[in-house]
Amino acid sequence: MLSKMHSTIEHSKFMNKSLSLTPILFCAMQLIFGQTPPTANSQRQKIDGVAAVIGDFVVLDSDIDRQYLILQADGKDTEGIDRCQMLGKLLEEKLYIHHAIQDSLEISTGDILSEVDMQVNSFAEQIGSMEKLVEFYKKNSEQELRTEMFEVKKNVALARKMYEAIIDPIEITPDEVSTYFKTVLQNDLPRFGTELGVAQIVVIPKVGDEQKQKVVDRLKEFKADIIENGASFRTKAVLYSEDIPSRRNGGKYTLNKNRPQMVKEFREVAFSLQEGEISDPFETDFGYHIVYLEKIRGQEYDVRHILLRPEVTQEAIKEAKEKIENVRERIVNGELTFAEAALEVSDEKETKYEGGKLRNPLGRSYSFELAKMEPELYAQIQNLDEGEISPVLNDQDRINAVKFKIVTVTQRVDEHDANFDRDYLKIKNLALQDKQIRAIDKWQKSKISATYVKINGEFKNCEFSSDWFQNGKN
Repeated sequence: MLSKMHSTIEHSKFMNKSLSLTPILFCAMQLIFGQTPPTANSQRQKIDGVAAVIGDFVVLDSDIDRQYLILQADGKDTEGIDRCQMLGKLLEEKLYIHHAIQDSLEISTGDILSEVDMQVNSFAEQIGSMEKLVEFYKKNSEQELRTEMFEVKKNVALARKMYEAIIDPIEITPDEVSTYFKTVLQNDLPRFGTELGVAQIVVIPKVGDEQKQKVVDRLKEFKADIIENGASFRTKAVLYSEDIPSRRNGGKYTLNKNRPQMVKEFREVAFSLQEGEISDPFETDFGYHIVYLEKIRGQEYDVRHILLRPEVTQEAIKEAKEKIENVRERIVNGELTFAEAALEVSDEKETKYEGGKLRNPLGRSYSFELAKMEPELYAQIQNLDEGEISPVLNDQDRINAVKFKIVTVTQRVDEHDANFDRDYLKIKNLALQDKQIRAIDKWQKSKISATYVKINGEFKNCEFSSDWFQNGKN
């Protein structure tokens, strides 16, 4: 059991019981056609024979070959992963999908349609036109291409939904964590890498009222041109919107009233519109928008939007930089602590009330394992001693093209063997993963016995980690 958990921690080359289900979440075009987004010289791959049948699904020999390419494209080392292991993983995925359908698990078709729209349009742009894309994949029409892609993305969503339905209800108690540490980890303690606590102060250049009014007026012009002159909202979104992900698709998103996908202000405006109506300009953290409600389908709303961001002037940029340089000097001179400075001047809401401390999204602690730190953050703190303040750094994010920050290392814990008190959260996560793995094992055993499975040819001699041959089905 411990070696199994260690392989989970260390992200081994391949795990048949992996909690991530990563292989089924890759680019849908790869999964349908066995190819990366096309280029003019790409060639289709040959489809082979049937390796296995599970429920209503067929696994082809070529699916196994394709899975190697997908893992390699994602940076995984596939050396040592044999075809039996790869087939086992594909059978697991099909098992999730089959029983998600049997259990009538619901997914948002609107979200999938939006993904398909964005991806197909992106690939068409890469290859030159929609006609070339349809011809390349040897489809009879654009609709046939979209339909096949929709089916694959739907299956990906179903598998993920089934997997989450199994593990999401699982909880771990403090007693279970303690027992796990004493019985599973105690005689072979995992070793945790060097960890750092990091804090930052962020100052964002202010946008002036004049710049804001300019984009509001521009959006009003767009709306008037569409209503009064019959201009295309979709075309204007393609030409002018600063929302890059949706721009290629004419600014389209599908929203679901029961699933908050966008910021609150955007949802409130979108859901207040009637079909065919265009909103007035409104503001979110991302900039200023107008929204067009294209279609209502029950709880799902097809909308298009145009996003414009006000220009940040050089004067505002200079002001922001001087502000953070000044506060850095005050911290270094001992006039105020880093936490006090964060509360006083930081524009980052998520950290200013926490003394500027960053939370690790994995586990929600304030510690970052050095070996797993994002390269950008690592580059900013790698040469800092504990308590040292970085120079002023230029930065940006998806909302702000320009911002300035200073960072500091608040705590450093060197590489060490697991300690129950100090590493409780990590040990808790390991114990929870162990419990989830056991739940997946139990679920698989029960569902395999209730599912038609047929293994063909050379694969009849495989030794799988799951018993695909049970009940003499093969």
